[in-house]
Amino acid sequence: MSLRSSSGNPVTGKPAGGTADRRLVPRKRKNFLGPQPLGLLFSAPYVIYVLAVLAFPLGYAVYISFHDFFFTAPRVKVDRPFVGFDNYITVLSDPAVQRSFLNIGVFLIINVPLTVGLSLLLANALNRITRFKTFFRLSYYVPYVTASVAVVGVWLFLFQQNGLLNTLLGPLAPTPSWLVNSWLAMPTVALYVTWKQLGFFILLYLAALQNIPDELYESAAVDGGNKWVQFWNITVPGVRPASVLVTLLATITGANLFTEPYLLTGGGGPDGASASPVFIMYQRGLLQGNPDVAAALGVVLVIGVLLIALIQKRLVGGKED
Repeated sequence: MSLRSSSGNPVTGKPAGGTADRRLVPRKRKNFLGPQPLGLLFSAPYVIYVLAVLAFPLGYAVYISFHDFFFTAPRVKVDRPFVGFDNYITVLSDPAVQRSFLNIGVFLIINVPLTVGLSLLLANALNRITRFKTFFRLSYYVPYVTASVAVVGVWLFLFQQNGLLNTLLGPLAPTPSWLVNSWLAMPTVALYVTWKQLGFFILLYLAALQNIPDELYESAAVDGGNKWVQFWNITVPGVRPASVLVTLLATITGANLFTEPYLLTGGGGPDGASASPVFIMYQRGLLQGNPDVAAALGVVLVIGVLLIALIQKRLVGGKED
C-alpha cells in the first residue's frame, strides 16, 4: 500500500502532474534590447552625437596618423600609403612638440591645484553666507560665460609692459613683462584660465555641498571641532566625488588649451614658451599642411590625458570598494 497525499502524489506533498504543468508554462524570452527598451530611444540622440562627433573623428585620426595623408580637392582620389609609426617618430622627435608638452605640464601643475583648491574654498564660503548669495554666485560665474576675446582685453591691459599691474609694482615689475617673458608667459596663462573657469567649478562644488548633512557639522561643533576641523574632516571627504570630477575636467580642459595662449601671447610666444600641443596641431595640420603629423600628435595627447586622468582618479578618488 503506497501512501499518497490528498492530491494524489506520494508523501512528498507535491501536486499531481506538477512537473508536467511546469513544462507547459512558457518561458519568458530575454529581450535583446534589455529590460527597458524605451531608455534606448531616449539615449539614442546622445549616442549618435558621441559616435558622430567623438568616436568617428578619433578613429579617423588614428587612421590618418598611420598613413602619408594630405589634403586634396573634393572627389580627388590619390594614394595615401601606410607608413606605420613614421608620423609618431616625427612627432616625438620634434623639439617644438617636446616644448609644448613641457609647457602644458607647467600649466597643469599650476592650474589644476589652484582650480580644485580655490573652487572648493570659495564654494564652501558661498554656501555659508546668507545675504547677497545670488549676487556673489553670479559674480563668480560671469567670467566663465563671457567670451574669451572680450576678457582677454582686460588681462592684456593688466599684464602688458605699461599695464596696471606693472605700474603698481614699479621697480619690482618683471623685465621682460609677463606675457613676453619666457618664464612667466605660461604661468600667467594658467592664472588667467584658473580665474575664468573658476565659476563653473564653484557651481559643481556647491551642488556637492548640498548632499552633506548639517547634522555632521552640528555634531562636530558639539565635540569641540572648529571650522578648520569641520572643513578638513567633513567637507573634504564629503565632496570627494566632486573633487575627482573637477580634477578630471580641469586636466582635460588644460590639455586642450588653445584659445588663451593664442590670444594672450600672440600664438604661443615668446619663442614657443606658451605653445600648447593643440596649438602645434593647428600649425602642423592647417598652416603647414601635414594632417598626418597633427593626427599623430592628437593621438599621443589623448593617450597622455587618459593616463594622467587614471592616475588622478586613483590619487584623488582613493580606492573603490
